[in-house]
This record gives sequence, C-alpha cells and structure tokens, in this order.
Amino acid sequence: MTGIATDTFRAFGTTAVIAVTDEAAVAAARSIADAELAAVDKACSRFRPDSELSGLNGSRGELRPVSELFAALIGEAMRAAELTEGDVDPTCGQALISAGYDRDFADVSARQSAPAGQARPVPGWRSVRLDQERRTVRLAHGAQLDLGSTAKAWAADRCARLIADLAGCGVLVSLGGDIALAGPPPGDGWQVRVTDDHAAGADAPGQTIALRSGGLATSSITVRSWTAGGMTQHHIIDPRTGEPARSIWRTVSVVAATCADANIASTASIIRSDAAPGWLTAAALPARLVRHEGAVQTTPGWPADQLPCARAPACAGSGRASLSGKELRVAEVADGAAGRRAGGRNREPGAGPVRLHGPRRPGGGRAAD
Repeated sequence: MTGIATDTFRAFGTTAVIAVTDEAAVAAARSIADAELAAVDKACSRFRPDSELSGLNGSRGELRPVSELFAALIGEAMRAAELTEGDVDPTCGQALISAGYDRDFADVSARQSAPAGQARPVPGWRSVRLDQERRTVRLAHGAQLDLGSTAKAWAADRCARLIADLAGCGVLVSLGGDIALAGPPPGDGWQVRVTDDHAAGADAPGQTIALRSGGLATSSITVRSWTAGGMTQHHIIDPRTGEPARSIWRTVSVVAATCADANIASTASIIRSDAAPGWLTAAALPARLVRHEGAVQTTPGWPADQLPCARAPACAGSGRASLSGKELRVAEVADGAAGRRAGGRNREPGAGPVRLHGPRRPGGGRAAD
C-alpha cells in the first residue's frame, strides 16, 4: 500500500514527526526511530545521570573510554566547531548551566526565574581530546560538554537513512523542526512550513517551501528561552563570552545536504549575527533570516515566492550544498518553481571547493580561543 503516513511523538523534550511515502512502513519506521533516539539520548543527554555525557563531564579530566555511538556524536560536534571556527562549540556545558539551563527544558521553562552564574569564555573545542581509533576522550581545562547544537540533527539524519534503507520509500524525520530527508520524495516534494517555532500553526508568520532531499534546520532564540538573573536567556551560547548570543536575528533557517550541516550553519549564523548573510552566501547555503522585528532576509537559492502549499517552491532540494570536511563543494542549486539557477549566483557543478572561513565577524580573529 502506498500513500504518505505520519507518526507524531515526543523525543528529546520536543515534538518528533516521521513521515513515509508508504503507509505500510510507518510502524517499522517508528520502531527504528525509537531505538535510535533512545540510544542517542542514553549517550549524550546532559540531564541523565546514567548517560555517557554525564560520566564524561564528571571525569575531572581523566581519560575515558566511550562507545562507538558517543565517539561519533562527539566527532560531529568537533566537526561543527572546526567548520565554524569555534562558533558552534561543544564546550558550552558550564555556560548553559550558568545561564540557568541546568535541567530539562520543561522544568527550566516552568519556574518563574533562576539566579544566573558568572559568565566567562568557554574552554574551547580544542580542550576535547578525542581519539576515534581508540575510542577515548579526555576533557582538558575544566571543559564540560553539551552536544545539543549537533546531536538532534545528527540523529534525524541517521534515522532517515536507516528507515529509507529498510523500507525503500521516501522518509522525512523531524526532531523539533530539524528535518532530514532520505529516499524518493513525494511527487510535489515534502512541503514544509518554515516559522520561528516548529510547533506553530499553519497561520503563523512564515513560508511554505518544498524539499526533495537533504535537510533543513531552524535555529531560534525565541522559542527555547527563559528568565535567569532578571534577564531573558536562551540556549545558543557565544563561546567568546560564555553568554547567550546577542544577535540581530531571532531565527535562521538553512537548507543543506544534511540536517546536521543545515543545523551547524543555522546555529553559527545566530552567533555571527550581521556577518551571517555574507558567510552563508559564500558557502552557497540557501537561508532565511528573520530579524527581531520580523523583517526577513534571504540568501541566494532560497525561494522568494510566497505560494500556496500546493504550489510551494522547491528550496535547494537537491541537497548539493554540504559542509563536509574542511571545505564546501558546491553544485548548482536550482529554483524548483522556475527550473533555473537561483539568481545565477551559485557555482557550476564540480566548480571546486569553497572554503568555509568566509567573512569574519567584526573584531577580527578566530572565535575558537
């Protein structure tokens, strides 16, 4: 039997959605997702005393053996840090605690307020001594890890691939609005509503786009926020200060070859603030950036048209822009509604690497100190 079927459930403290193009595959898809997400949570939850992450953060700098899964999750966080010159830094664990994010977010948001600790620059991602071959990790300089900037998107990609391989159909996995695609898409593509909050209704301000492959991620400083020390705090930490990032953007949505890559770019864009559009353009990543007052700015490749859902424009659905390795190889990104290169500004297929160390933020220097 064919036809799109969905399953909605809770995971990682947020809403998860699985959609498949074969109704008969939905039960198996959910089973795979349940097992994979449970394993990721057991590996890297900051709020579970039995997680590998909690054990590592409490190791006081000792060398620790880690599982293959946990090593892969740390490796992804390190890749994000290297690609963004330290803007997306996994050693922000203590900074989040100081900002009041010291427990599951449902409990954080439920309390009226909390004291805020003293903020200071994070130890930096080079404090993480990961040996992938031996599967060991040591945290130097008092570093405390938080993998929230990468683990959820990485898990979405993993689940989508595994489900598509098993079921042989098209798959969409959304974890809190971080969306990964695998397998053949529906005829009109996966139609997705891009808003500040993934849980918002269809009438919320935003834009409907169609995706055919790759991934979409949205980073926002308005949804996951709370009050501590008499100030509004949020979960995206600027590693240079150890404080929640002060950005001109309230929301950034990015499309890339994978959900993980899109999430790396969207998170870094919040931190890079006014330098983000130039960086995203140099990286050929289509993006939609929303200022605090609601003004929207996009980068080449993101559809400009606001169309009804049935005529949603395709947004870089080929997933051919990727943050793989230290360089970005860019192929043509087409506007699916018009079938042409978006703005004529993207590089031709095989045009060679574009280095990610694009426009630096004001103040100069690297952010990975």
